[in-house]
Amino acid sequence: MGPGNRPLDLDWLEDFLALAESGNFSRAAQARHIAQPAFSRHIKSLEEWAGVPLFDRSAHPAVLTPAGQRFKPLLEDLLGRLESARSLARAAHDEAAAGLRFAATHLLSLAFFPQWFSRVEQTLGPRTVQMHSNNLEACEDLMLQRSVQFLLCYGHPEVPGRLEASGHPMHPIGEETLLPVAAARPDGTPAFRLGEPTPAQEPLPILAYHASSGLGRMLQACLRPLLGGEVPHHTVFAAHHAVVLKAMALEGRGIAWLPRSLVAAELAGGQLVVAGGEEWALAMQIRLYRQPMEMTESAEALWSLVRGNAATPAP
Repeated sequence: MGPGNRPLDLDWLEDFLALAESGNFSRAAQARHIAQPAFSRHIKSLEEWAGVPLFDRSAHPAVLTPAGQRFKPLLEDLLGRLESARSLARAAHDEAAAGLRFAATHLLSLAFFPQWFSRVEQTLGPRTVQMHSNNLEACEDLMLQRSVQFLLCYGHPEVPGRLEASGHPMHPIGEETLLPVAAARPDGTPAFRLGEPTPAQEPLPILAYHASSGLGRMLQACLRPLLGGEVPHHTVFAAHHAVVLKAMALEGRGIAWLPRSLVAAELAGGQLVVAGGEEWALAMQIRLYRQPMEMTESAEALWSLVRGNAATPAP
């Protein structure tokens, strides 16, 4: 069997690169976790397949021949393409099994995603979706581990997250406003109000988000400086979920910053009242992050749709 039709073992290619890097048969064999005699046979078999010597064994350490020097960059490109092809094949298999994979912060997974994704499917057609709902820190972990393709969360230009630092592309797909709200008194005024003195100068009770929450990060960076030492306050309750803080606000336990969409009905019905002026409200983006590497066809189609703004729901 001549060089032209001789079988090729892909392990020989990895062995070639290991030897090209070290120049030493013993160290290269050790790096490849095989015995040196077997390693030497692999290199010899690869040279027989190529039909030319690839290493000059008379030199110490062994060096590439001109043919080996020409072969090496082409081989590195080939192995890179093979790895990419394997990744895409696995991704295609995963897509068939799980479709699109999202991570989303708790409230957006409930209050925003269903309507938004229905609009997506009007263009892309039905898709199988796997959703992971958690706090922002856990969702960022899933993205950094490449366990999901997309992350849906709130964001603010002055509060960069971990995904910006790691080069994950982002596109805004909606807007939201955090409003300070409190339970209403019988006369319709808020039980607690920012900027107004409390009885006997008691600290204002604040219903807060945990630090690992995305909303907590934004409030800490953008609104806490307004409170400072001029407005006496203390945190009486903390949670990850805006829905939990809403329930506590309805019970009259303090002031909570909640998304306008979450409290629209209670504001209209008079159970909750805005507890501060416009300076206490915080405008936010609803953001979609994606993986920086090439994704499956369905995921790339969704991203193209988002970038064209066709998938953004009406306000």
